[in-house]
This record gives sequence, structure tokens and C-alpha cells, in this order.
Amino acid sequence: MSETTRLADRRAVSVGSRFYSVGTADGLYPAAGWHIRGEMGGMWTQSIKLLDGMWFGLNGAWLGGQAKAEKFTSGWGYTRIDYAATAGVSASRTNFAPDGLRAGLVGLTLTSERDSKVKLALDAHSELMNSYPWGWTQPDQLKFNLPDEGSYSGKTLVFREKGTPDVPHADAHDYAAVVGSRLTPETHQLGPDHRGPQSDPVICPATGEAPKRCDDSEAGKGTGGRMNYSVDLKAGTPTTLWFAVAGSEQGPKDARTQFDRALADPEQLLEQKIAERRAVAARTSVELPGDNLLQRSVEWSKQNLADSVQESHGLRLRLVDEGRQYPAPTGELASARWLGAGWPDYPWLFGTDGEYTAFASVAMGQFDDIMAHLRSLKDVSELVNEGSGKVIHEMTPDGSVYYGANDDPGNTDETAKFPSAVALLWRWTGDDAFRDEMYDFAVRNMRFIYRTLDKDGDGWPEGTGNVERSGMGAEKLDNAVYTARGLRDLADMAHSKHDSTTASWATKRAEKLEQRFERTWWAGGDTDQYGDSLQDTDNSPMLQRHWIGVTPMDAELVRPGRPTVPLASSEHGRLALAKRQESCYSGEFGLYHTGTGPTSAEGGNKGPSCDSTVSAVQSERAIYSLNTAIMAVAEGNYGRLGHHEQQRYTTANARIQLDPSVWEMPGAMPEIAPSPDAPANIERPLTERSMALQAWGAYGVLWPVVHQQLGVSPDLGRNRVSVVSQVPTGQERIAGSNIRLGKGSVDVRARHVSKTFTTEVTRHLEADLSIGHVVPPGSEIDSVTLDGHPVQYRTFTTARGQQVIVSAPSGEGRTTLVVTLK
Repeated sequence: MSETTRLADRRAVSVGSRFYSVGTADGLYPAAGWHIRGEMGGMWTQSIKLLDGMWFGLNGAWLGGQAKAEKFTSGWGYTRIDYAATAGVSASRTNFAPDGLRAGLVGLTLTSERDSKVKLALDAHSELMNSYPWGWTQPDQLKFNLPDEGSYSGKTLVFREKGTPDVPHADAHDYAAVVGSRLTPETHQLGPDHRGPQSDPVICPATGEAPKRCDDSEAGKGTGGRMNYSVDLKAGTPTTLWFAVAGSEQGPKDARTQFDRALADPEQLLEQKIAERRAVAARTSVELPGDNLLQRSVEWSKQNLADSVQESHGLRLRLVDEGRQYPAPTGELASARWLGAGWPDYPWLFGTDGEYTAFASVAMGQFDDIMAHLRSLKDVSELVNEGSGKVIHEMTPDGSVYYGANDDPGNTDETAKFPSAVALLWRWTGDDAFRDEMYDFAVRNMRFIYRTLDKDGDGWPEGTGNVERSGMGAEKLDNAVYTARGLRDLADMAHSKHDSTTASWATKRAEKLEQRFERTWWAGGDTDQYGDSLQDTDNSPMLQRHWIGVTPMDAELVRPGRPTVPLASSEHGRLALAKRQESCYSGEFGLYHTGTGPTSAEGGNKGPSCDSTVSAVQSERAIYSLNTAIMAVAEGNYGRLGHHEQQRYTTANARIQLDPSVWEMPGAMPEIAPSPDAPANIERPLTERSMALQAWGAYGVLWPVVHQQLGVSPDLGRNRVSVVSQVPTGQERIAGSNIRLGKGSVDVRARHVSKTFTTEVTRHLEADLSIGHVVPPGSEIDSVTLDGHPVQYRTFTTARGQQVIVSAPSGEGRTTLVVTLK
């Protein structure tokens, strides 16, 4: 997909598993990001930054400067920028990062109208810097970052930062970056500038007020260099010149090794990258003729998650207490692999982000990477929290754990969600070894919650949760919801392992929570909502209108011998979802973080009122793609798939990713959508924006299509699969092929025409199959056939609606169910 407008204002991200770059869509590198103000862009190899940027000049005109960028293209695994012709020579720049290499590649393609010799200049400006500390922590990067040195060696620029920061417990390091090509420069220069058209840079202060656009930051201590080349071009024949940036924390020798590997065969690496992304595209390939936008969002969300895989080696784990300390390391981890949360400011490891993204990952068949994410969470948490069972919240790629230590008051939900994520992977893969590897930690997750976070013994855990805002009671709704689900998922795994002690303990606790949930948490009155937390004084529900009010409808409970249903009752769930669709809770692009209504907070009510309860907090009409995703999933759990129901929210997330009038980077789902209290990123300074690419929104695209519409629900740990489809209201047919399950896959086709409902499943694995379709509540069945023959069937009503289900014979191949109503 391509964009031609406001390229200088749009961020462009190119990501590999061990290298990424962030600039603007015109090929320049203004200062970007806010964790280390202005330094989160540029070129990175986890866990260090390498360059502020790399620029090209053609016959004295800088690309993106005097030679204007005309078009930016997002491809699967690469980006490309096309420039206006300069003196009869046109140029395009292709950026990509080969997975597994600590290097990025740039292919500069030049085409001349006539035979000519062109002068080509390459500028590079270094900024060798660790991913932590940040701009406001103790210590900060003003103190921690050391000056870079530049040199010229073997046709390349070599940048190096070697030494030990003057900070207690800081490690000695030897950071290096190598920049260049196989071409031989005619001349080179070294010096403190060399930023292409961004010379004479505007410098952002580390803190305080800043210019709207900067080129570097006060924390920057990099240096620069230039290499000048002569290139012969033949008339009308495109010539591609390859350049690489590579780096290492192990000094110039290792950086040079990465550089040489990248330039050994760049075109083959690009072909390999594109082939890998086509393989991603081929899994979970869907046909949604009644919702082409959602179909395209499925395609691009898979690419977004493939882009998000990150890897770091040699992590030194330390608890930095939200930036208040920098202690000696508590342990070391040889390597970690994870799905980065977002770019440019959150490309590191999170609990919450990965646990939501796990649902999208299994739906697209990305098993190995999300398993690695969970392993990394477990390994880090075990080391820094000394085997307590608590899951960390956030760790930067060098091993600095910002939040989530035993002494921190949360985030409780991340610990409760971990067993659910493990159970999810086990059901979709049938991988008993993975279940067993994670099981002891999952048991200790839930034991930790009840050992340390239920001081009043009422079963509802205390501690912070997803809403990082003040004014809430100690016991929060999302923590309660995900604890109830976590207990059920732990019990399910315990049963499979014949661990009757754990199964009994978790089941009994879950049953008690479920029995008391509605009377404890339903706020009543005209709110039609669950309380966000419980009052500390009397345990009554307190309504503050945060997005977590949707979580009881989002979380499904797996219970032996019973249908899988959301925690919220059907009556209350539907009331709550209907209310959330109103203008006090939702806008054009999805669900607000905190809805509007009567409030005693300063500034009063800033929007419509949908109830009469007076909240103590101010509204926050920022629309996070995660919140909208959760709303889309919640709607689907109740069979509400129509245009004004689930489709409203899947469309909202798809638009911020695919609508040219809304997107910042084509195809990239951002962290926050344009909303009343959060202007569009493109209108904000580059140092104050939310993420251009965020992984978590894919949850609300892939899971609704695969699990709710197509109805795929595997339990491969017990070698069985359920497919109960539901065609969205107003549509006739949907389909998905190569939906990965364990070592095989299924294809699903569903159709609804008049009174006939058809589900067709083709199994490419040996597994027991329950096949079905959701029909309108109260429907009278005229006939049910399986592969053309009348068959016995079961019907039961769940939150999704009335389900008609048949047990199909074991084996592989195609099975077709047809349900006809009277």
C-alpha cells in the first residue's frame, strides 16, 4: 500500500527480529519518541541504538531534502520510497531488516535517462546508546550515555562507544556500528555533523518544553561521517546499490561480521524476507466478501505481528523500580525472544501486551514466537522475583525490569492471565511439552495471587491492573475477571496432568467467584455496567466508566462438560455491551478509555451522559486499539456480529490501519486512534506521539474472524476440535483456509442463505471434530444433515445464541453440516 501526502509527517518503521529502523516516510530521520526524548527513532539492534540516521545525496541533492519524496510504500517485509528525478536521474530507496541478522539493508535504485556518471554521497550519524536508562529515570541518559568516536576502515564508517558510565553498577561496554557498501568510496570525511539535509540540527532538550520538530536530543553524543562515490549508469537501466548498517555490543569485530553477512547477498535476503512474509500471509487466509475491509485487516494484522518479533542476547537483569534506582544485576539471561509491544517507544517485553496478543498469534498460526514470548516472561519473572510466581510487567531489551517486582503493587492481571495464555497455546498446538514446561510456574501464578493479594480473604485480588489511573479501589474488575478465568484454565491443565490437588483447589475458588460475581460487581441502577473496582469501605461496586468494564464480556471460561461462555451473564453482558455502544462510551474509531458522564472531577462532564451515577474521575476519550479490540471480542462472545455491533469495532481498528484518510503508516495498526482527547498522531510532534505500530490491536481482528465467525475452537491437548460457525448478520458467506492447528490445519467455509446454514470443515490433521452452526434464538429445526445424510444433533443455548452441533467421525478430510430451519 502506498501514500503520497505529508510524507515528512509520517513515521516509517522497518523491522526484523534483530534490527529495526524508524524514520519518516520521506527517508529522513527527525528526532522521535519520548522515553529518551528524540532518541527512540533511528536504527537499532536490541538492546542498543546504532545511528540517528543514514542519508543519501545524488549529484548534490539530498534525497528527502532537495530531491523530494513522492511516494512511500509499505510492503510485506520492506518499505520503499520513490523520489522525484534529479538532473534526469530518478531514485528509490528500499529498506528492510533480514530476520536473524543484527543489520539493516538499504537498496538504492537509480535510473538515468541517459548514460551518465553520478555523484553519490552517504551520510551517517551515530548514536550508540543503550535502551535503558531513559530520559527521566535515575540515572538518565544525560549521565549514562558516553561520546561516540568515528573512524574509516575497509570502505566503511565505523562508530564506537567504549567505556563505563560514571554510574554505580554500570557495566563496561564496547558498542559498535559499521556503515557502508561493497562500493569503494572516492573520498570520506569524519566529523560531528553529517546528517544529510538535517545538518545544522535543531536539538531537543532532554526534558521541558521542546520545539515541534528536532533533529537530535540533548542526550545525544554521537558523531558522523560521509562517504562519496561515483556510479556509472546506463540509460534506462535501473541499477541497485546495496548499503548496510550493522552493530553489536561486542565491539567492531562482531559488528563487521554482521555487516559482511548482510552484504553477502542482499537481494537473496530480500527475496527470503518476502517469501517468509508470503508464508505468513498463506496461513489463516480468509475470504470475507461481505466485509472486505476486515479481510484486508486480517492480512495486514498478520504482517504487523510478524514485524513485532524481537530478540536480545546477554541480558543483565536488574530491578530499576520505575526508574528510581539502578542496582547491580540480580541475574543474567542468555537470550530472550518476544513480540515487541509497539514502535518506536515500546519495542520491548510486556506481560499484558503479550497475553492479549497471544489470542491473535494462535489465530494466525504464529505459535513459536508467542511461545517464546511466554518463555521469556517466565524466565525473567522467575529470576527477578525469586520464584514467587509473580509475572513482571515490563522489561527493556537489556534486562532492566521497570515494573513488576514482588514489592510492586501490580499488575495483578498479568499474573492471572499467564495460565490462560499457556492453556490457550496448549489447546491450539496440543504441545504437552510446552504445557509441562510452563505448568509449575502457572500454578505458582495463581497461588501467588491468593497468598499475597487477597488480604481480606474475599477471593477478589488486590493490586493495580490494566487501568493505570488513580482513584480506584484496591480490588479491580479486570483483576477479578482474569483471575476467575485463570483459575479455570489452570484447573483444565491440572485435569489433563492428573494433578487432582491443583484441579480441585482452582475449581473450588473459581466456582465461588462465579457464584458471587454478578451480585458483587453489577453496579445496578441506570448504569447497565459492572463497577470498575470495589469500594474499600464496603465492597460495593464503584463506577468510573473505564474500558475494563468490558472485560467480563471478553473473558471466556472453559469448564469441563459445559459450554464455554463469558464470565458475565447473558442478561447483564448484553445490557453492558449495548450501553458501551452509546456516545458516552464509544466514538467513530472505537471504545473510549474512560467514558463521559456525571463526575465530581475538576472540569466536570466533558461529553454525553448515559447514566446518572456521579463518578469521582474525569473522562478520557482516548481510543486505544486494544480497548476497541476487546469490545469487538466481547460483542462476538454474545453473538452480536452485525454492522452496528462487532463490525462497528472491527471496522474502527481496520480503518486506523488501512484507511488513507486516517492512517499514519499504511498497513500499521497504531496504539491510539484519533479521538476527542487524543488528536491524530500526524498532527502531533514526533516526540509526543503514541505508537505508529502496536501489536495488541490485532486481537480484535484475528480472534473475532477465526474464533467467533468461523468458530474454530481447538482442544488439541485432548485431540479434539470444535468448529461452530456464525455468519455475521447481513452477510452470506465467510471462509478461512490453512488455519493452523498443531502440526496440521483446517479449512472452514460457512454460509447462511434464507433458512439454511452450512458449515464445511476440511481437516488436515487427525482429530475428533464437533461441527456446528449458530442459528437465531428460538429457531425450530427442520433438518440436519452431515455429508448429505440425516444425523443426530445436539442443540443448546449459549451467550452466542442457539447452537446446533454434530459429532463427526474421526479422521481427516471434508465434512459438511447443513442445518435447515422450519
